[in-house]
Amino acid sequence: MKLLVVDDEASILELLKTALSALGSYDVAIASSGADALRRIDREDPPFDCFLLDIQMPEMNGIDLCREIRKFPEYTDTPIVMLTAMSEKKYVDEAFTAGATDYLTKPFDFLELRSRLGTARKLVQQNMQASTSREEARKLKNELDTTLQFSLEDPIRIEGVERVLGYTQFENYVLQLSKGRRFTSWATAIKIARAKDLHLSMPSTHFRDILHDVAYAIAKLTKANGNILSYRGNGTFLCISDGKKKTPFAGMEEQMNRLLATLVARRQINANVELIVGESFPMRSLTKLGALYALNRAIENVQLRDQSLGEAAELSKKVLKRRTLTTEEAHLERRSYEVMLHQLLREERSLRKL
Repeated sequence: MKLLVVDDEASILELLKTALSALGSYDVAIASSGADALRRIDREDPPFDCFLLDIQMPEMNGIDLCREIRKFPEYTDTPIVMLTAMSEKKYVDEAFTAGATDYLTKPFDFLELRSRLGTARKLVQQNMQASTSREEARKLKNELDTTLQFSLEDPIRIEGVERVLGYTQFENYVLQLSKGRRFTSWATAIKIARAKDLHLSMPSTHFRDILHDVAYAIAKLTKANGNILSYRGNGTFLCISDGKKKTPFAGMEEQMNRLLATLVARRQINANVELIVGESFPMRSLTKLGALYALNRAIENVQLRDQSLGEAAELSKKVLKRRTLTTEEAHLERRSYEVMLHQLLREERSLRKL
C-alpha cells in the first residue's frame, strides 16, 4: 500500500515513516509541504493508495491540500486521513467537506492508526472492484455508469453538492465528534415520501437526479448553519446540525418542497416528489455507539411518519372510492326505477286503449 505522508515537521515525518514501515506492508513516501506533495502526486506512477495529511502547515494547509488532491481524476475516491493536533469541530467539519475520509488527532496511538489504515486499505480494494465492475458494465451496456440500475437500499454517492458526505465518511465524521466530547449536535432525518413507489416508477437515472436535487435543496436551505449531510439509502438523508445554532427544520419542510418542485420541473421529470422532515434528536452521547443510536432514532422517526402518512393516503383513497361506488350505485338504482316506472306507464296506456 503506497502512502504519502505530508507534514511540515521533519521529526514527525521520520517517526511516521519508521513506525509505518514497522507496522505493516506500507511503502511510505514523505512531503514537507502542500506544494511538495502536489509535485510528488503529479509525477507518481502508479498513483498513491492513501494520504496522511497534517492540517497546520504554512502556505497551503492540509485542508486546502485535500481539496487539491480531490481535483485529480485518479484520486477522487482515494482515502485521505487527516493527522492533526486540531480537534475543534470547525476543523473537523472543514476537513470532511473538503473530501477527507478519516480524521485522527495528535498525539495518536500507532495501533489505532494501523486500524484506520486497515479500513483505508479495504476502501481501496472496494474502489478497485467497483471501478472494474463499472468498466465491465460500460463495455456490456455501452453507456455511462450513471445509468446503471441500483436498488433503493443502496446509499449511492451524491456528487457535486457541498457538505454532503459519503456513507463511510459520515460515520468517521460522527466518530470524530464523539471522541471530541463536544456532542451538542442534533440529528435530523429527511425522507422522500413513498420512495419505494417512486423508485419503481422511473428509470434509475431519473431517481438519481431526484436524489441530487433533494441533497441540493437541503444543503441550500441549511447553508447558513453549515449542516453536514449524508444519503443513507431508502430515500433517506441524515443531517447533523450544531446545537449552538440548531436548524429550525419544523418550519423548513414547505420551503424544501417548493424548491424541490422547481428543481424537478427543470429536469422535466413527471413526478410528484415530496419530502418529509422528522424530529431532531440530540447527540449527547460520548460514545460512537450512542451517537449512532441517535442517528437510528432519527431515521426510525421519519420512517414512521412516512408510513403513517402513507396509511392516511390509502385510507383517503378507500373513502373516496367508497363514495364513488355509492354514487354509482345510487345512479343505477335511480335509473332502474325510471325504467320500471316507464314500463308501468306504458302498460297503463295500453289498458286504457282496450
